[in-house]
Formats: sequence, C-alpha cells, structure tokens
Amino acid sequence: MSYRSAEKCLHLEIVKLIQDYVDGELIYIPRKESARRKWGEATNIRRELYERNHRIYADYRKGMKMAHLAMKYYLSEKSIQRIIRQMKTTESNKPAAE
Repeated sequence: MSYRSAEKCLHLEIVKLIQDYVDGELIYIPRKESARRKWGEATNIRRELYERNHRIYADYRKGMKMAHLAMKYYLSEKSIQRIIRQMKTTESNKPAAE
C-alpha cells in the first residue's frame, strides 16, 4: 500500500479540517464497501487452495494417513483434519446424482 500526499489530492479546506483531528499523523482511509474485494480475489490463491484441498481429500480417501498427508503437504495434522472435515461436509451437501 502506498500513500499519497493529502495536499496533492484533496482541497485545502479538507486538509485543514483533517489537520484539526490528526495533525501530521498517518491515517488509513478504508475503501468504500462497494470497492472492497474478497480475500484472494486479486490472485489465484483461492483456486490453488481449493485444488490442493481436493488433492488432500482424494489422498485421504485412497487411505493415506493424516500424518503422511501432513508431511506431504507441509501442514499440521490439525489443518489436515480441518480440511478433510470441510470436504466431507461439502460432499454431503451436494445433491445426489440422478
């Protein structure tokens, strides 16, 4: 995140008003709600994690033990357990194939 000088992007009256509250301090102005993005939207990380979790679940269903999954995917056993629990829940919520 970069910063811009208030004097270059705001009217002088607004700068003076802000100075009454935060003279010389750095402040963060959040994005408008409509401009916010969900976590991972700017990168492929959501898709990558989704695919990784499916691979973990597939390996688990083939009989791979939690400890081995943890070593293979560089995660804790607790993380593996959480992923498997989530995948089971997702799988059980899918409508049955006709």
